[in-house]
Amino acid sequence: MRLKLISCEVLFREMCDACAHSPHQVDLEFLPKGLHDLGGKPMAANIQEAVDRTPEGVYDAILLGYGLCGNGLDGVAARHTRLVVPRAHDCIALLMGSRGRYQAYFESNPGTFYRSTGWLERGKGLQQLTHRTMGIDESLEALISKYGEDNGRYLYGELTRYRSHYGKLTFIETGLEAGARFIAEAAAEAGEKGWRFERLPGDLAWLRRMVDGEWPEAEFAVAGPGQRIAASNDAAVVRVEP
Repeated sequence: MRLKLISCEVLFREMCDACAHSPHQVDLEFLPKGLHDLGGKPMAANIQEAVDRTPEGVYDAILLGYGLCGNGLDGVAARHTRLVVPRAHDCIALLMGSRGRYQAYFESNPGTFYRSTGWLERGKGLQQLTHRTMGIDESLEALISKYGEDNGRYLYGELTRYRSHYGKLTFIETGLEAGARFIAEAAAEAGEKGWRFERLPGDLAWLRRMVDGEWPEAEFAVAGPGQRIAASNDAAVVRVEP
């Protein structure tokens, strides 16, 4: 088969590794991580644009390397080529290898913030969409410089309020870290925020099944031409509808 993969860049290393081992020809396209910060409908619109510019009659399927991600796949439609979507809530579940493992860890580790190689290297030192929308990565000094002392401090407090809900940072190791730099960076971030730190082995089998053309119904939703992906709001995560 010839496949087209449209994926979030946070999975760049993992997807490239999976495609390198796939028995099929896979053409890759990565979209910015910052799409998540635009909200569900704008994110879905950007993914739809990538689907729509995929030429007709070239690929056997278009794979979407995303979880539902705050309804960021809700409404994305197959035009002329079937769409394959993992039944995952987000990329953390994909990196853990299954919904079951993700759910079990999530329930037993409340208040956990997750990092992976992609979340570190793709979100720092690059002009992400987040910097042009929410400003969530801005430092206190940068916000004060832009908006003045009082407004800058207020904005910084609002944008960093999320930190109070967390007490732990878990780094998901996929075996593709190429050195200890990312683990050290994640540990340092946890230390700076006063969070506990844990290293958790990842599992790339789910991603590999996707690019290998193995799409069991329990793990993947497949939308044919004229159908679309919709949030199912149940254990299946997504469904296919006309």
